[in-house]
Amino acid sequence: MAEIKMPELDTTVLKEAKLPIIWVLGGPGSGKGTLCNQIVATYGFTHISTGDLLRADVQSGSDRGKALNAIMTKGELVPTNVVLHLLAEKMISLVSSSKGFLIDGYPRELEQGKQFEETISPCDIILYLDANDDVMIARLLKRGQTSGRADDNEETIKKRLNTFHTHNDPIVQNYESKTKKVSP
Repeated sequence: MAEIKMPELDTTVLKEAKLPIIWVLGGPGSGKGTLCNQIVATYGFTHISTGDLLRADVQSGSDRGKALNAIMTKGELVPTNVVLHLLAEKMISLVSSSKGFLIDGYPRELEQGKQFEETISPCDIILYLDANDDVMIARLLKRGQTSGRADDNEETIKKRLNTFHTHNDPIVQNYESKTKKVSP
């Protein structure tokens, strides 16, 4: 697949804002969105789901959205430059009204985390939802009955879980001092 080109963004406003940034990690179906909704209700943080950003791009029908859909349907990771750009763009648009950011589902691999901290701002805390695979599969299959999401099928779920486990452990190890494990 050809590289997806993204324009550069000036993230100075995010660095200068010094707002708290929390990464919320966990496998697909671990409860990241639910936890984020609870934190938003309690503390007023801004919840940004990388999955929602990517799905919105896919739904736009653009060439980039079609390329992203092909990647996501295979259960593979979207290129770091694309996800980072979408995150930065969304954060910049909300920085003046935010008390802090909950970044749901990011980083998906260690290099993404390093690039986020270099480009946008350091992460303050990582909340890691340590859920059992069988629980996540059951939740996603149930969600798939009503969600209409192409990636909520058993074959793709298993690929997504494999991808998650392969890439998540190095993140948790590298950022161990910032990571708080949560049992969903």
